[in-house]
Amino acid sequence: MKTLDPLAGISAFLAVAETSSFSRAADRLAMSRPTVSAQVQELERRMGVRLLQRTTRSVALTEAGEAYYQALSGVLPQIREAERAATSFQQEAIGRIRVSAPPDLGSDHLAPLVAEFLKLNPGISIDLDLSMDAVNLVEEKFDLAIRGTISIEPNVVTRQIGASPIQVCATPDYVQRHGRPERPEDLARHACLHFARLRWGRVWHFSRKDEKVRVPVVPRFECNEGRSLLSAALAGAGVALLPGFVVGPAVRAGRLAVLLEDWAIATIPIHAVYPANRHIAAKVKTFVGFLADRLGRHPDILAE
Repeated sequence: MKTLDPLAGISAFLAVAETSSFSRAADRLAMSRPTVSAQVQELERRMGVRLLQRTTRSVALTEAGEAYYQALSGVLPQIREAERAATSFQQEAIGRIRVSAPPDLGSDHLAPLVAEFLKLNPGISIDLDLSMDAVNLVEEKFDLAIRGTISIEPNVVTRQIGASPIQVCATPDYVQRHGRPERPEDLARHACLHFARLRWGRVWHFSRKDEKVRVPVVPRFECNEGRSLLSAALAGAGVALLPGFVVGPAVRAGRLAVLLEDWAIATIPIHAVYPANRHIAAKVKTFVGFLADRLGRHPDILAE
């Protein structure tokens, strides 16, 4: 049997040299004796020199074999240490995690959780990149993305770690000046603050029991980032359609009023997305599990 792996041949040679026996070398390496013999023969063939002198009763190093053994005697421990260092990233929660997340979720929610996570896991560092763009995880070398909307793409694994209901909100002052909408259709006469990346486009969807209503909107203000729309809503510019994780604190503080409360809108799933790989690093698994636990306790996010 020939092998293309020179390290396999080296391991076999060193084992035979140290035990003076193909059988004992095979036992040490958990291989069959013919496999060990074949690997040593392939190593000798590739090098063009005989390393072992074989007789029916013994195995001894040739002069070339002795020189080769002395040169290699420190190699295997280094290789094993290198393997241990590499596999530790798979088995232990250590290393750096590159994470992509949207700004409206990242700044207010993920950043404080990252700080808590780092205290609990001193062997991990995190690089958090805040962007509305759906990054290519493999090409841009991200370990993980947290996304509020999901676009199916090849070679990724997704895990839902939470969800946040969408709400229609405006300031109490705006409602006093312009009236409270009683039905979704009433929004046509209101100044609508629209999230530009809404997957339905400029149409707001509502449902109540078996009734479904689609409301086309002509935005008074349109933006691709939730916190900017929140600022506009808090300034009294109009009615905003935003997820609970953006408007929740302002609602609880009385700065925003929830409108059309008896109508259901959508719920935004929050996903952890990472490259498809059977060997997900322990650091990523640990971080995703932590986020799912903490986000599940958040008042504006439903548990996974």
